[in-house]
Amino acid sequence: MIGEELFSLDGEVAVVIGGGGVLAGAMAEGLSAAGAKLAIAGRTQEHADERAHSITAAGREAIGLKCDVTSKADLQRVLDAVMQRFGKVDILINAAGVNSATPFFDITEEEWHRILDIDLTGVFLACQVFGKAMVDAGRGGSIINISSASAGPPLSRVFTYGVAKGGVNQITQFLARELAPNNIRVNAILPGFFPAEQNRKVLTPDRIASILAHTPMKRFGEAEELVGATLFLASKKASSFVTGTVLRVDGGFLSMTI
Repeated sequence: MIGEELFSLDGEVAVVIGGGGVLAGAMAEGLSAAGAKLAIAGRTQEHADERAHSITAAGREAIGLKCDVTSKADLQRVLDAVMQRFGKVDILINAAGVNSATPFFDITEEEWHRILDIDLTGVFLACQVFGKAMVDAGRGGSIINISSASAGPPLSRVFTYGVAKGGVNQITQFLARELAPNNIRVNAILPGFFPAEQNRKVLTPDRIASILAHTPMKRFGEAEELVGATLFLASKKASSFVTGTVLRVDGGFLSMTI
């Protein structure tokens, strides 16, 4: 079993939460090109539709859905829409996220809860809603969460975001144990530094220089460079015995010391 057959997602249905963003959008495009039908769940209907239209313009199938990841009822509404359109869910990607560069002593409770609600609680709720649907269907599945280089060791200027992503790693490993008997694999992709809207505020010239000095490959990642890891973890053939893994795509960032 080699080549395209190993990574084919023909007949699979994937839900990408946060798919209106740059990184998750590239992942969604990659899943679609491999044969999956896509449900793009975005913060706004406009962002979700924009990505879905990009996929349908290429002759593939996708729908766009507005989604508030902090609301279990809204996530259930998205699931219902996906079931009505496609009849099943095989792959879930949890990629919704927000960030802030606020210094620790200036972080308000409102900001703390907003970031944790979206970046951590949103993953928890989506795994409950879509994971239960996978369990009930009895066909197995793949859940892919999005971690971060800030999950540990800690980085400066991303305190709450780093705490949330550390929690995402824990959710990933706990659920890998919980859902393995149902043949549902739960893994995470840990991107290094990929310029996107949510981190532009913290990418000052000094910080860019520091990041690149700490990255053995001496460059930022490109969104399309997340597609290979996504297809690997999504494919029931390529990663059939892989669960509980946090897969780094970071140009060596977390391997660098001095």
